[in-house]
Amino acid sequence: MPFDESVLSKGERRKLNALRKAVGPDLGSQVFEKWLSRQPNTSCVSDPTAVKLRAAMVPFEKDASFRLGNKGYTVRRARGRGASGFIVTKNGA
Repeated sequence: MPFDESVLSKGERRKLNALRKAVGPDLGSQVFEKWLSRQPNTSCVSDPTAVKLRAAMVPFEKDASFRLGNKGYTVRRARGRGASGFIVTKNGA
């Protein structure tokens, strides 16, 4: 059963090509299909931090005065002695 190689990630394409070089194109494709079927489906896994940020910004969806600009902002944790909280910087040109 052939599969669509255009939907494979870069690492998966590398593995497929390595298997084809190691054991031949036909057997390499068969082995890759079996390996791929045993891999966990990671397409539906979402980042829990992104989900929390999205939930925190829901009240601002309909607020016309709240603008993030074209380039947005970067949010990171404060670092250093006695620092706490977050540092928000505007992404600029």
